[in-house]
Amino acid sequence: MKQETSVVSASLNGVRNSPRKMRLIANLIRNKEIHRALDLLTYSSKRRVSFILKKLLLSLLSNWKKKYNEFYSEKKEFLYIKEIRVNQGKTLKRLRPVPQGRGHRIRKRSSNIIVILDKKKEI
Repeated sequence: MKQETSVVSASLNGVRNSPRKMRLIANLIRNKEIHRALDLLTYSSKRRVSFILKKLLLSLLSNWKKKYNEFYSEKKEFLYIKEIRVNQGKTLKRLRPVPQGRGHRIRKRSSNIIVILDKKKEI
């Protein structure tokens, strides 16, 4: 028996926000339905991170429509975020001058985000 998989993914690499800040919002939308997650991101207080994740979710929804044409497009309420991972990307290392001619290292972190969308089983 062949089992159909209805999984679509989208990723975004090199986002100039630290993974810790991104995970705060990613944890809010994990395992939520897609329209509920978009609403949470619209009214979130973390504006910059929410804007990035919202654009990624809209891209994910577009990928879903492209893969399955319009067969599942009406049933958005059954689409949910199966998995969202925020990993650390490249770190830019900079020096900040401090007293007595020294320099302290500043680490500017970036994130890699992977989101997987799936279809809920209808009851």
